Amino acid sequence: MEIIEIGHERGWQKKAEAVIRSGGTLVYPTDTLYGLGCDATNPGAVRRVYETKKRDPARPLPIAVSDIPMLQRYTHLGPREEEFARRFLPGAVTLLLEARDLPPVLTAGSSKVAVRIPDMEVTLRLIKGAGVPIVTTSANISGMPPPITAREAVEQLEDVDLVLDAGPLERREPSTIVDPVEGVILRQGRVPKELIDEALREIYGRGIKETLP
Repeated sequence: MEIIEIGHERGWQKKAEAVIRSGGTLVYPTDTLYGLGCDATNPGAVRRVYETKKRDPARPLPIAVSDIPMLQRYTHLGPREEEFARRFLPGAVTLLLEARDLPPVLTAGSSKVAVRIPDMEVTLRLIKGAGVPIVTTSANISGMPPPITAREAVEQLEDVDLVLDAGPLERREPSTIVDPVEGVILRQGRVPKELIDEALREIYGRGIKETLP
């Protein structure tokens, strides 16, 4: 496991991109929590993430993309879904959308994938440079507290190739997960449901149908 302090060591991006392209795994900062990631299009790398987190393979993994064009490349994004995405992304909202050209192991056999655009320049540079979506699950053992420092992540995870340390993050709060087509909030996170409901009413003509725990 190699640990790189971003801002103190040059070349971190090339090393991180090389890890992703080679099927490796890495811990990296996002605008919500430290994430555990890999090339989301590489089934073998995705399996390593499941194993490292000790995550139930029946639970799908979310991904991060760099921009709307990449979102369009890996999901079926209709006009209303795109408008909804542009309303909240980049930001702490994860959208559940129909997946395109992603391995079944990532989505646990579902036709949908949870995806977002992080609001953090370091993360966006990493995804753009790698040229592929990356897995963006919290860098912890399943059931343990999610990390806001690289040290917290390292203390929990063993089989990781690279750790990008950007210092402590501001707060320990995940993104809000919403299926805009169904009008369902699957996880309440940083973005309040009132803002989601308002956007659904303006774009889809109806508000939130259901909020799941």
